[in-house]
Amino acid sequence: MDILILAVVIAVVVLGALGGLVVGTRRKKQLPPPPPAAPDITAPPAEPHVGDEAETPRDEPRRTIEEVDLPGGGAPTAVEEPPVVEELPPVEIEVPEPTAGRLIRLRARLSRSQNALGKGLLTLLSREHLDEDTWEEIEDTLLTADVGVLPTQELVDGLRERVKVLGTRTPVELRGLLREELLKLVGTDFDRTVKTEPETSKPGIVMVVGVNGTGKTTTTGKLARVLVADGRSVVLGAADTFRAAAADQLQTWGERVGAYTVRGPEGGDPASVAFDAVKEGKEMGSDVVLIDTAGRLHTKTGLMDELGKVKRVVEKHAPLDEILLVLDATTGQNGLVQARVFAEVVDITGIVLTKLDGTAKGGIVVAVQRELGVPVKLVGLGEGADDLAPFEPEAFVDALIGE
Repeated sequence: MDILILAVVIAVVVLGALGGLVVGTRRKKQLPPPPPAAPDITAPPAEPHVGDEAETPRDEPRRTIEEVDLPGGGAPTAVEEPPVVEELPPVEIEVPEPTAGRLIRLRARLSRSQNALGKGLLTLLSREHLDEDTWEEIEDTLLTADVGVLPTQELVDGLRERVKVLGTRTPVELRGLLREELLKLVGTDFDRTVKTEPETSKPGIVMVVGVNGTGKTTTTGKLARVLVADGRSVVLGAADTFRAAAADQLQTWGERVGAYTVRGPEGGDPASVAFDAVKEGKEMGSDVVLIDTAGRLHTKTGLMDELGKVKRVVEKHAPLDEILLVLDATTGQNGLVQARVFAEVVDITGIVLTKLDGTAKGGIVVAVQRELGVPVKLVGLGEGADDLAPFEPEAFVDALIGE
């Protein structure tokens, strides 16, 4: 009985302790704050952009579902096709005019600009009395025509002797007399052939030199036409790397007759271009390689030395067959100064006189040949593509004195 009473007491005590613990815990809990009377409704924040995570969300305009393009629901986007590149038509190869008798066909043009010399001499020689004053006028006429002092003296001495022996002088006799003496000055015994056929193996190598403005690059292009007209295959070397568009100009000339052009970067090494041109000509089996050099001023020693370098580099392949000096016939005695300097740097083998159809005086042919001891081989008689002609002394003298 006592044990039963003790168990009941212990149970009551335990229940009382548990009840006090629950009441204490409820007192420690705080009640939640009362809800606001009217909660504020705000728009959902905008999605952050790159770098905007730390910024305060900004209000942005939003599109309705009608404005949103659903996948596959909009009109197909047109894909632009790449532009069609039109192919340029191939360059039409021209057939140059044959060279045979070209100067004779152009005699009328030459005669119109050059026969003042011949007419002046014939007028003076036709005087009834040829006194000292007349002979001085004849000398002045020859000097004005750029014949040169020594050639003038030779011609006057020859005319004096012939007229004295002849006695009476008819116009026909005077013309024949003057023609013979002028032919002696111009020279009929020169070999005026442009050497393009080497004795050993192809190709023939021709280097063209001259001062800027003389028509050097144009002459090279026209010479290519002359050779193509004679049935030769040609490679052009654009070794004038200092003048803007010189290579383009030469390449245009070549394309017109089917000649291949070797060129290098603008401002590059001219000797390297010349070397490559000869190498290419050999590999292609071409008949002739024409090398256009820079139109360097004859007064600049460094540039002239570089011209000598081009010559030496080319000769590592094969000897040069021809070195043509291009002179502007209108420059007169100044052209002789240029000729002297070029002759000291490279061995000039022939002369090309350009612009002989303009205000040039025909005596420059005599003067430059005497100065260099080499012949005039080609003459430029106009701006046309086929106006470069082999020089023919008889046709030239006939144009000087007229019909």
